[in-house]
Amino acid sequence: MKFLFALTVFVTMSLFSAHLFAQNSDASPGKSGSPDQKTSSYFYIDVHHMGPGKVKAEDVAKAHVKDLEVESKYGVHFIKYWVDEAAGNVYCLSSSPDSASVRETHAEAHGLLPDQIYAVKEGTEAVAADTENFYLDVHEFGEGKVKAEDVAAAHQKDLQVQQKYGVNFINYFVDEKAGLVMCLAQAPDSSAVLQTHKEAHGLMPVSITAVKTGK
Repeated sequence: MKFLFALTVFVTMSLFSAHLFAQNSDASPGKSGSPDQKTSSYFYIDVHHMGPGKVKAEDVAKAHVKDLEVESKYGVHFIKYWVDEAAGNVYCLSSSPDSASVRETHAEAHGLLPDQIYAVKEGTEAVAADTENFYLDVHEFGEGKVKAEDVAAAHQKDLQVQQKYGVNFINYFVDEKAGLVMCLAQAPDSSAVLQTHKEAHGLMPVSITAVKTGK
């Protein structure tokens, strides 16, 4: 009888201890959604400033291939990129556990390190038309002075006006911390994008440039 009682107590304590261990494991810091956890991914746009006339789309395509060969080592996935040949700027969109992993991938792949890396939230991507004529415009509101939900509302106003000017807004990207918004659109020219923004909500970009897209 004593043996049976002792066995029952032992089993009960063992099950209780196992339950506590499982609770503590699930509640450990950085379990999910933490930038420190390599299983989580966030969107980033990194920007390379090469200088006017110092970059060609075909050279960026070759560097992009090298990124793809290395990216899995760092848990990075390069999604697409845009090249402004006139100004010598390159914009790369990726998902990554953190910004350091993006930089490390570039460093090993080809050594061309970005000048800025922005942690961004993106909107819902629209279908691109068969024509090219891609434009990327940049809005700078200041640190902490823009919210993703406000940009989403402004984007809806753009969509209501865009057809009037022959514009097709593809997507937008928001870095709330930096207060920066990038809008990708197709248009007959840059002025059509500006006219759409002006009529839709009056929020004008600090720059707009023609870009070639790749992925």
